[in-house]
Amino acid sequence: MGIVIIGSLNMDMVVRTSRAPEAGETLFGQAFALSPGGKGANQAAAAARLGAEVTMIGRVGKDGFGRELLEVMRQEGVHTDYIGQSETQATGVASIVVDEEGENRIIVVPGANLEMGREDIAALEPVIRQAEMVVMQLETDLSMCEQAASMAHSHGIPVILNPAPARVLTDELLQHVAYLTPNETEAGILAGMAVNSIADAEQAARLLLQKGVENIIVTLGSKGALIVNHAGSRHIPGFPVQAVDTVAAGDSFNGALAYQLTSGKTLTEAVRFANAVGALAVGKQGAIPSLPQLAEVEQFLKESARP
Repeated sequence: MGIVIIGSLNMDMVVRTSRAPEAGETLFGQAFALSPGGKGANQAAAAARLGAEVTMIGRVGKDGFGRELLEVMRQEGVHTDYIGQSETQATGVASIVVDEEGENRIIVVPGANLEMGREDIAALEPVIRQAEMVVMQLETDLSMCEQAASMAHSHGIPVILNPAPARVLTDELLQHVAYLTPNETEAGILAGMAVNSIADAEQAARLLLQKGVENIIVTLGSKGALIVNHAGSRHIPGFPVQAVDTVAAGDSFNGALAYQLTSGKTLTEAVRFANAVGALAVGKQGAIPSLPQLAEVEQFLKESARP
């Protein structure tokens, strides 16, 4: 079964502008595009492009956006048998403003993504039981995520939880997570403190370790990522690149991390590889369109290792 990704599928509505508008202000934008996305779909496509066998669990509406997302997933080689179609809810959408620095501001309307609940995931226990790894985010129903993590944990299946968008999580959920992958903001929210430095990120991660998470990987943007577990902490530097669009940076990292860990790599190796995938993703526009192929990542790593 390979990697099972439980998560969101959205149609991204992307506006590019010089800067984000202030309250009550109207600006002219430079471009607009519809782009298939959603954190779950992005992570599924990222892992599949690298060569992983990926099965996606999620839900779309019976509308044009839903049909397009299903087709994109199939084209990316993701198994779509467990992506349902809602009879009443529209496909999720995300409104994204990208400024000239490549930074983004996102509003998500989940739609059909929130329709999948505990009963639906319970019916898919045979799928989860066969997985090598389960990957989740938080653009879907939280109680469903809690049940899925518990189910995977009970069968000895490691869980990657990308806690985005950030929200308060129970200790019970965190105790079922093998790899928690917050960014600096999310780590701060989860730990109840401000995170403004790598030292802060380590302190927040250690607080989360006390809640039962096995490994915390705090993503630090261009600074790379910080691994914290009971064996210690290690900063894995990032790769300097010119950011064009950061929309799928975290999602590409998580898809790559899952691919590497299920390929038998150490956590340090997996995080360095995932940093490279994230760096390549921010160099292109769009979410799924920006995700690199394996050969591109390997070439990038080879060139980055040269003196």
